[in-house]
Amino acid sequence: MKKTTHLPVLAAALLAGAAHAHVTLEYEVATAGAPYKATFKVGHGCGASPTREIVVTIPDGVRGAKPMAKPGWAIELQRKPGGEEVARIVWRARTPQDALPSNHYDEFALVARMPQQPGPLYWPVSQACEEGRLDWTEVPRPGQDARALKSPAAALEILPAGETAGGHHH
Repeated sequence: MKKTTHLPVLAAALLAGAAHAHVTLEYEVATAGAPYKATFKVGHGCGASPTREIVVTIPDGVRGAKPMAKPGWAIELQRKPGGEEVARIVWRARTPQDALPSNHYDEFALVARMPQQPGPLYWPVSQACEEGRLDWTEVPRPGQDARALKSPAAALEILPAGETAGGHHH
């Protein structure tokens, strides 16, 4: 019987994981005009440096954004001109001990009402570390494959009202 090795499969899996090591949304589909909980998954720091700040820019058309509190992290709301709607949510570690170690995973969440217009919606996220920063802010041009981007913004597909993330109607 021929002996086989799984090293090529393991190497491919590790490379695929490295290619997707950006900030992403837990649920990448929402309904137009409906409330949505955006949970941003942060899987690493900047090299070995811990994450001390996450800044989420609220896309145009998103209304009523409210962040979820995180123990050990302060929250700052930066408002759009006029002062009503939130432009950015900043989570900042209160002390160096509260920062997210690079070898740990965490989530940063907010709730908001989605725009009425179906289609792709991109959430730029900046990640500041003790040393360095990562800006996950690239948005694909029309016709461009988002997987080709080096630092992609978190992507959300807005479905027409009446459709749900499961694709069925009520």
